[in-house]
Amino acid sequence: MQGSRLEVPMRLSLFPALLLATPALANDGFGGLSATGLTFGRTEAVAMEEEWLFIGIDTIAVDYTFRNTSDTDVTGEVIFPLPPIAVWSGYESMMNLPEDLTRPDVVDFTAMVDGQPVDVTIDRIAILEDGYDDAEPPSKQYDNPGRDVTAELDRLGIPLTLDYQAARDVLLSFPEETRNELAALGLAEYYDGDAEQGISPDVWGAWSIVTRYHWTQTFPAGKVVKISHSYTNRPPGGLFYWSDPPEDYQTYLVDEYCIDTGTSKALAKALKNPAGDEAGNYGTSWNISYVLRTANSWAGPIGKFTLTLDKGDPKNVISLCADGVRKTGPTTFVVEKTNYTPERDLEVLIVQPMTQD
Repeated sequence: MQGSRLEVPMRLSLFPALLLATPALANDGFGGLSATGLTFGRTEAVAMEEEWLFIGIDTIAVDYTFRNTSDTDVTGEVIFPLPPIAVWSGYESMMNLPEDLTRPDVVDFTAMVDGQPVDVTIDRIAILEDGYDDAEPPSKQYDNPGRDVTAELDRLGIPLTLDYQAARDVLLSFPEETRNELAALGLAEYYDGDAEQGISPDVWGAWSIVTRYHWTQTFPAGKVVKISHSYTNRPPGGLFYWSDPPEDYQTYLVDEYCIDTGTSKALAKALKNPAGDEAGNYGTSWNISYVLRTANSWAGPIGKFTLTLDKGDPKNVISLCADGVRKTGPTTFVVEKTNYTPERDLEVLIVQPMTQD
């Protein structure tokens, strides 16, 4: 697909990470979550006639029109899975997550069916990640990304929480026998510390938490069902530097976000510090991932697909791999497809220049 250049705004209220000294999306940026659509196992009876997807810096909203093309009612679990979140990621890096990690819903997920709110069940499992298998259908990739170790944690009294400090306190309270068992299971690694250097004993937990939002849905034979859901977008990012032409360490960004010559120049211009190069030519990046391929778990292609990207400040720059991008207003860009079968997921780069005093 062709690279597209858009200039968009962003709001900085989502996460106070602007003090991170990060060259071009390096490891000391802040982490976040990819986003995904609804899954329903694999069905040849229920088709996605339409998907309207809205992506903004702080919100993602999706409207679906489904039709049961068979002469039999179809009932099953509609699932919205979050990607695995490594519990100890809050220890090793900044994460774009709510301050209160004890609450079960970290993205404020809401859903409606035919215009009426639906009660959504939230559950969590603990896994040891083994990565996604591209040979698996998307519904399996994102619903079963690793070995389920929930029972082991429950048996040992380890809470299913994203609050690593709470989990760490429990792990450090265990006797040696339990510690050895955790190590043998690959769940934790203990460190003796160094009293002479003032380093206390510590522990590293290896598991991740998968949060799943789901409800039981019936698709009546031959009928249309409209489902909408929305949630808080929590993408990763960090301080962002750019050179035009790109330096060697930036070439992976060119490929991932289809940064063409025009977008490269726009990035360099937007990030140019009027105080001079010595003051630093940098901004803040947001790296939004949306898993489009989960749509392939439904019957056939998406009849009509509409992607709307929101902007607010023309000084910001966006790049993504998409063709047919149209500017539809001062703050919106739209991509439309018919009979669409996503072959790749969506990666969006948004860069905001630093505000100059």
